[in-house]
Order: sequence, then C-alpha cells, then structure tokens
Amino acid sequence: MRRQLCRHLSGVDVRVVIILIIGVVVVAAGFIWANRPQLIPINAAVADDFPANSFSHSGFEQLLSSYVDASGSVDYERWYGDAMSIAQLDSYLAAVSAFSPESSPERFRSRNDELAYWMYGYNAYVIKSVLSNWPLDSVTDVKAPIEIVKGMGFFYRLRYLFGGRAYSLLTVENDKIRKEYKDPRIHFILNCGSESCPVIRPELPTGDALESLLAESAREFVNDTTNIQIDHDEQIVYLSAIFKWYEDDFLNWLRANGRPIDKGLLDYVTPIAEGVLANDLERASHYAIEFRDFDWTVNATRDAASNTMH
Repeated sequence: MRRQLCRHLSGVDVRVVIILIIGVVVVAAGFIWANRPQLIPINAAVADDFPANSFSHSGFEQLLSSYVDASGSVDYERWYGDAMSIAQLDSYLAAVSAFSPESSPERFRSRNDELAYWMYGYNAYVIKSVLSNWPLDSVTDVKAPIEIVKGMGFFYRLRYLFGGRAYSLLTVENDKIRKEYKDPRIHFILNCGSESCPVIRPELPTGDALESLLAESAREFVNDTTNIQIDHDEQIVYLSAIFKWYEDDFLNWLRANGRPIDKGLLDYVTPIAEGVLANDLERASHYAIEFRDFDWTVNATRDAASNTMH
C-alpha cells in the first residue's frame, strides 16, 4: 500500500514539475516575443561629399553647433521643426549605418578614430531617437512592451545599424566601447539624453585630438557641483550615480595604471578636481560616499522642455 502511494505521489510530482516548466517556457517566450528587437531604420543616403577613405563627423558637428547651447542642453523643439536638419542628421547616420571599424577598418587610421566613431555614433542615435519620439519628457518614457528595468525600451529594445550590424545602445556602450577601450573617461562623453548625463559637446575631434576631449570632459564633469558635493558636517561625499554604475571601470583603470585605490572612487576624482573642490576632497578623504539620484528628464533647452509639458 505504501509503495503504491509513493508511486502515485511520485507521478503527481513529475506532472507538477512538467506543468511548471511548460508555464515558465511559455512566459519566457511571451516576454521575448513582446520585447523582440525593433530596428530603427535610417531612410537616407550618405552625403555625396562624404570622404571615400576616412570617416567624417563634420555633418553631425555642424548640427550640434546649431542646436546645443552653452550649458550642453539640446534644442530638440527647434531641431524637430527643421526638416533640413533632420535630413542632415539622417545623412550622417546613414554613414554610421554603412561604415564602422568592423566593416570598413581602412577608414579608421587609429584606435582614437575608432573610439570617436562609436561614441559620436552612440550620441547621434540617442538624439535621433529623442527626435523620433518628440515631444518627450524622458528617454525612459520610450518603453518596451514588457519593461522590467527602467530604460529597457530605449537602451535595449531599439536597435541601430553600425556598419551594417544592428546593435542596441546598451551593446554599443558595454561591448564596443567599455570592453574594448577600457577608458573610464568615455562616461563623461556618452550622452544618454538626460539631465544627469554628461553634457553633449559640439566639438567632435578624432585622432590625437581626442585625448584633449577626454581629459577636458573628465575635468568639467568632476568639477561640476551637480556631480560632486561634499557635506563636511555630515562627513559625506555625494557623487553622481554614474560613479556608482561604473565604479569597476574607474577602479580598474586606477589598478591598471598603478594608482592607489585605498579611498576607492575618491582616488579617481581627487587628482582631477581643481581649486576649492580639490582642497575639500583632500579633507574628505575618510568621508563616506553616497550617490545622487539620477535625473532622467530629457536634456532639452528650457523652452523645449516646457513645451513638452503642455
């Protein structure tokens, strides 16, 4: 009797397990299908005067000079309303779509040229996606059908062509830039279309000149009081959430360059800090570190941002 009961229960257990497995597979398949990649096509041709043996960012650079203000905010409203400027951005992205260091290595003479391509192409596609969804309060409003992580729709589901291959922005950042170049200063140039991201810059140098941009971007970001603040009374250093998300990148760079990491992130930012901030960070070397909330509000000029509220 006991043996028969055990067999019966064993059979029930197996059936339950099978049903649960089928249920999990169905749910997973539904999630994958609902969130299947969405390619953002660029319906434009590469400019006739685009160089034959290199890669030019001049078309994008001209647009940034016209639509990015001194504070780094983007006038999406005016850009959205100018068909010629939209077409010029698409023409630049047509080149990004057609050529990359992977598909056309002969166009990129140095690693700096390659890195510039990935960073500027990333920023250009962010702007394209904001404009395609304008008016927009936040890039996190571009959602996947089933969104389990903030920003999943914008940074993961949407796919963009780089040299004929479709990548998400997340893949470009993590696999093509962070993994390949291991320079944490890229986090001060990549712009995610949000207020707490580094400002987007109208100058797009390549080659040896890229080093100056990386250094200047790090200096400006670290010395901006919205990114680093110190409370001496409470003995707390408040850092941008970017330092939290990519802490390993900053610390690994210190290790790779033989720098101390006893104070963690403070060992990275202190040598870059200037003036009063530098003195305050020296004094705060033993303080606790806390991270600011990230502001995902779209990085639009004030007039453009106010228009999205109506």
